[in-house]
Amino acid sequence: MSMEFSFKSKKNTEMIDITSEVQSRVSGTGVKEGLVVVYVPHTTAAVTINEGADPSVRADIVETFNEIVPWDKVYGHAEGNSPAHIKASLVGASETLILEGGRLLLGQWQHIFFCEFDGPRERHVRIKVVSG
Repeated sequence: MSMEFSFKSKKNTEMIDITSEVQSRVSGTGVKEGLVVVYVPHTTAAVTINEGADPSVRADIVETFNEIVPWDKVYGHAEGNSPAHIKASLVGASETLILEGGRLLLGQWQHIFFCEFDGPRERHVRIKVVSG
């Protein structure tokens, strides 16, 4: 069972909490046990799981990514968004979660984040629910 949702990012680099949207879509399937794959079909964006309780964690991650892979360095890619491609490769395009009792099995502080590295733009997230 597959589904997709779309949204518009607001900043060049940001981490958008998509946990509620993913859980809502998964709940709508009626599947109670299995695996859930969250996939980002973009080369300048990614998805990760990290702390969602303290927004300063997201800010620290974004700041550190921008220090590690700066925008003001000279890159060979003609479009000028090589830092976004590099950051997306470092984080990754998908996460796999366990589904138990119809709920995503996340740790107490864990949330799912869409990582925007080349915004703002229209973005998509695909979800695959595998019953089992």
